[in-house]
Amino acid sequence: MEDLFMWFILFWSVLVFVLVAIGGYFMFRKFLKKLPKEDGNSILDWQDYYINKTLHLWTEDKKAFLNELVEPVPELFRDIAKQKIAGKIGEYAVEENASELTEELIVKGYIAATPKRDHKFLRKKLAEKNIDVSPYELYFEQSS
Repeated sequence: MEDLFMWFILFWSVLVFVLVAIGGYFMFRKFLKKLPKEDGNSILDWQDYYINKTLHLWTEDKKAFLNELVEPVPELFRDIAKQKIAGKIGEYAVEENASELTEELIVKGYIAATPKRDHKFLRKKLAEKNIDVSPYELYFEQSS
């Protein structure tokens, strides 16, 4: 009986350590993104800046399009993914002095804001919507 209890304590200790390590990893990543860079603003500050600067460009159909693109993202992380992608779309819109958001800007921002492993989901979603992927191949290659 004592051996069983000792194994339970060992298992529980390892489980708690692993869960705390995973949580600490994600908290540390968020902390690094909040640190100011050379210009005095953090990655998250710039993301918020671009979102606020281009907020008036987001129409309901463009918001719906972005929501469709982030459907493969687990619901727990979907809001954070949308913020990151919207920040990158806003950055491109500001750089191009866009007067409206286009499908190209949204797809380009999605490609730049997501890791390469997630691009297959984007390709699949664009194919479902009958959108030609060939104009975006350049962006897929640049994000490599």
